[in-house]
Amino acid sequence: MLFRIVTILILLPYALLAQHTIKGVLSPATDFEVVLLYKVTPTVSEYITNADVQKDGSFQFQLEASAAPGIYRMVYAVPQEDYNFDVIYNGKEDIVLAFNTETGITFKSSIENKLMVSYNSSMSAFTQSISNYYRQGKKDTLAIKAIFKTQREAQIRYEKQAENTIALHFIKANKPYIPKKYEDVKTYVKNLKTHYFDNIDFNNKTLQSSSFLQERMLNYVFGISAEGKDEITNYKNNIDVFYNAIKTVPAGIKRILLVDLWQEMVDLKLEPVANHISKNYLLDIAKLLKDKELVETLTRYNNLSIGHKAPDFSFVVEKNNQKTTKKLSELNSAEKYILVFWSSSCSHCLDEIPKLQKFIKLRAKDKLKVIAVGLEDDGKAWKETIKSYPEFIQVLGLGKWDNKIGNDYGVTETPTYFVLDKNKHILEKPDSFDALKAYLEQK
Repeated sequence: MLFRIVTILILLPYALLAQHTIKGVLSPATDFEVVLLYKVTPTVSEYITNADVQKDGSFQFQLEASAAPGIYRMVYAVPQEDYNFDVIYNGKEDIVLAFNTETGITFKSSIENKLMVSYNSSMSAFTQSISNYYRQGKKDTLAIKAIFKTQREAQIRYEKQAENTIALHFIKANKPYIPKKYEDVKTYVKNLKTHYFDNIDFNNKTLQSSSFLQERMLNYVFGISAEGKDEITNYKNNIDVFYNAIKTVPAGIKRILLVDLWQEMVDLKLEPVANHISKNYLLDIAKLLKDKELVETLTRYNNLSIGHKAPDFSFVVEKNNQKTTKKLSELNSAEKYILVFWSSSCSHCLDEIPKLQKFIKLRAKDKLKVIAVGLEDDGKAWKETIKSYPEFIQVLGLGKWDNKIGNDYGVTETPTYFVLDKNKHILEKPDSFDALKAYLEQK
């Protein structure tokens, strides 16, 4: 009997620190090669391990016994910020899942993750029922009150089921606005907007260690509209409301959220909105955190926005064996200017630059002029190549990716185009020659 007790006592620590696995199947299997696992914290994602995806799409992570409970992020493609999903690991159970690029994630095993899926599905169904009621203009107030009552009961039930779990943080934060009596559609929508952030604790570290806060932020900014407001104004107003909701959050967390939102607006080419975020909120946060790189990025983006004066630079012009130095701002020979950054070693450039030359030759010289900045490691190949393009104002940008002119214009790839008016204000930033041609032909 004593031997059995001693054995149990010896094995008990190992039972308490048992290893668990996260495994599953990714489909279509041919779309995946490797999957990475990160432990997410409020400010960084800590790399844990990776696993090869087998031919049938299966993979498996063996977690260390000391693996901390929390939110884990699985990355299955690049860019990592776009191709990932989160799972809850509570340190008590194995996780078995299936992920499909079309239908998303399902859990075969894991009480907490299955609870979250069930909760989200239930709340989505209520949202759909409420939307259908108001959209169909029904007059039966008892019906909508019954939906609200059932929704309220479901929220209470899920919170009770989630007691003492990580999932509870998300279920409580996701609690929707639920009227206690009948509301017409206008009142209901108004209250939805007013109470959108009521149940979200932006200082909750579990929420900060997930994509939840970002998702709620984006849903509000892009999903809430105001009657009579244009898109840009609506986005700005929504951002102001969101920032007010996070005003007590540490600067580092604000930075993460607002950089994500700023980048969304940049990707959508909504420059006025991106600059609104920067000027009113993000630039001050970057300075407070002494984030010099972010300050420079935000400032450069603002300076290169459409309507702003293009950054000035000097260049040497040679004519009749005489060299003179000129500035971009001093040019006055055309109504519009095409500023193109290219390289003699860039195959894509060598395909597009002749097309640009052909396009220019069809236009009057006083209408359109090309300023071609060659970003080069040295000037040998460049000097030979430019002989074929005498119509262009040629500028040599030594240092290639470390060239000051290229850096001032935020150039990260060649060719990069800017269209300027006669006063050197930025009119357009086409992302290809075809886009450039379409813009100029439209004008």
